Amino acid sequence: MTNFPHKPIISVVIPAYNCSQYIEQAILSALAQEVSLEIIIINDQSPDNLDEVMEKYLTNPKIIYLKNPVNLGVVETRNKGVAYAQGQYIAFLDADDWWEGQKLQAQLDLMQKEDAVLCSTARELCTATGAKTGKIITVSNTITYAKLLRHNIINCSSVLLKKEVADEFPMAMEDSHEDYYTWLCILKKYGKACGINEPYLKYRMLPKSKSGNKWRSIRMTYKVYRYMGYNHLYSSLFWCSYIYNGVKKHYLNFLFKSNKRDVL
Repeated sequence: MTNFPHKPIISVVIPAYNCSQYIEQAILSALAQEVSLEIIIINDQSPDNLDEVMEKYLTNPKIIYLKNPVNLGVVETRNKGVAYAQGQYIAFLDADDWWEGQKLQAQLDLMQKEDAVLCSTARELCTATGAKTGKIITVSNTITYAKLLRHNIINCSSVLLKKEVADEFPMAMEDSHEDYYTWLCILKKYGKACGINEPYLKYRMLPKSKSGNKWRSIRMTYKVYRYMGYNHLYSSLFWCSYIYNGVKKHYLNFLFKSNKRDVL
């Protein structure tokens, strides 16, 4: 492990696979955060030129570059990053997303004020090339377990959570939405999370991602409810709520252009 004079407050975990064209923007946005941090980047046997891109960052004391001996997938790679982390808090960042400069400090301040275990932010959708669309997906100030069951309003790249909670609830169920399953498990125990309704996260929409394939995403969401222990009836009810909120989130605001922000 990298030895810091003082342990970092936040550990940023970035799984890296086939992302060499995007990852520098993610790295620079993490380095721009005005908090004590380490950035753990894990190469999950990426087939592209990721090693070449990373060369310029290897001397930066804030960056830790690890390589999986075999492809482990995003779930195990994130869990590996959490296990390696020295920070008091974990921030997840996908290699194709990036942050505004004030994100982590704003979340840290709110979590300490509210004594919260998890904090999410709003996000702005961007095209595959990184162009901003102006479409903002909002988040509630308070996110309860009951509300999260109806719709996943927590995006993984927006999350800051306590390290001990990340250790307690490692990600699992990769054949579903593993992050959604994890947030539900956390809120089922701790009751609620806090949110900052500012688009500190810039979310790149890629058609080959899990969320980019809508029908696949719908099927995986149903699996989340089953993994949470709900029977077919309740899983179907939550699933219908998910579909309704998804339609509202992605389409209805285009019909009513007077307000570009979704109300979840």
